[in-house]
Amino acid sequence: MDADLAQELAKDLGVAVEFVDSSYAKLTDDVTNDRCDVAMFGIGITPERSAKLRFTSPTLSSDIFALTTRSNRRIKHWSDIDKPGVVVSVMRGTLSEGVMRDYLKLATLSVVDSPAAREQEVTAGRSDVLMSDYPYVHHILETSDWGRMLVPDHPLRDTPYAYAMAPGDEAWAQRLEQFVSDIKRDGRLMKYAARYKLSSIVVKY
Repeated sequence: MDADLAQELAKDLGVAVEFVDSSYAKLTDDVTNDRCDVAMFGIGITPERSAKLRFTSPTLSSDIFALTTRSNRRIKHWSDIDKPGVVVSVMRGTLSEGVMRDYLKLATLSVVDSPAAREQEVTAGRSDVLMSDYPYVHHILETSDWGRMLVPDHPLRDTPYAYAMAPGDEAWAQRLEQFVSDIKRDGRLMKYAARYKLSSIVVKY
């Protein structure tokens, strides 16, 4: 969705997009060291990130969800996760990593460096569940047949997602804020959210 909206931003600005490979672990360095002008890949607004980056108004908002295999007999409900012997995979640098470090008391946390590694740990049986947000978990359920989603018994960390930039350029910050306002008003945000079945987590105002 954000890749499509990056094309819309470029169209509004009258420029071409140059996509730069990044990750949640490298996000702050990439943005503040001028490797990119804006980060648009489902970035949760957290106090830690807000101390170093500037964010637009949010476009989406999501809690954390768990994904296990259909064949896992130990994990039937969310309450089965934080137990001795259970292994929980998270991706390094993501919101899920920080939340799970605080949340888990009995289960073992496994931190990996890519979404693919996180899936492989679960499908190979080395981890019982992976933790991620609604867009990622929904994508796996839509594109594969091995997964089963678990919803937390109560909200863990409902987090707004926005576009991130380096602080200090007020004109650029205002232009990005105008873009977010425009796509909410003219329907482009809902259009692309609906395309990827994310309408339920759109922040409309």
